[in-house]
Amino acid sequence: MVSLRFPTATFPRLPTPPPPNRPAFAAALAAAAAALAAAAASLTLTAKSAGRPPLHHPAPSAPLWASLSLADGATPGSVEPRTGAVFPAETAGGRRLLGVGLRRTTILGLKSIDVYAFGVYADDHDLKQLREKYQKLPVSELENAELINDALERDIRMTVRLQIVYGRLSIRSVRSAFEKSVGSRLQKFGGSDTTELLQSFVSLFKDEYKLPKGSVIELSRESSHVLKISIEGEELGSIQSKLLCKSILDLYIGDDPFDKNAKDSIQENMASSLKN
Repeated sequence: MVSLRFPTATFPRLPTPPPPNRPAFAAALAAAAAALAAAAASLTLTAKSAGRPPLHHPAPSAPLWASLSLADGATPGSVEPRTGAVFPAETAGGRRLLGVGLRRTTILGLKSIDVYAFGVYADDHDLKQLREKYQKLPVSELENAELINDALERDIRMTVRLQIVYGRLSIRSVRSAFEKSVGSRLQKFGGSDTTELLQSFVSLFKDEYKLPKGSVIELSRESSHVLKISIEGEELGSIQSKLLCKSILDLYIGDDPFDKNAKDSIQENMASSLKN
């Protein structure tokens, strides 16, 4: 094998170049960045004109909290942890959120599904009706008192906001479920002669309404024990009945609620509001 060797050459040392002019250097970088942006835009337009999808350029990574921000105009509130459903801190009528929970059901006694998340709201001014009776009690005693029963009986404006999380829920299923659950509460508080009142309520949930995942149903007790029902902000109707209002609220904050942990949290927040 032939080995090639080159004689060592001696080169004169070149003088060290002066440091770049910083303003000029920054301007050059800016010009280069602008040129690259223009080139990327040109590639995108060319791809679109040729019928091909444009190249994807990943966006700069956003801070973690950005993924938790609400839409413009939304009021920050609480998240039901098992479903991720978000509830505003206040309703449009100014009622304050007391707690959130989850309605679950079992299909054929085998499979348990999440049907909807719910939030319970109350008017702070109306809650003050209970302050004279309870404000002198410590919170620990107040939570064990007749607070919830008084809230069910008094003319306190409250709203239960339901957010659908089961994607295959039909309005017929809602009507059937309310017929069973509300019907049992009407009998509990009003006896057996409540069929006509129950039918006047469930008949408002007509087949024409659709309930895709994320739909919102609101059941609101207004002044003078008027129950107002709405779906996605559209009012279905209203019924004046203290018995019906109490029966519906009892499903969420009564002795045998859909979500016991939610009921406890709602009662605790209600008690705290009476101490402020």
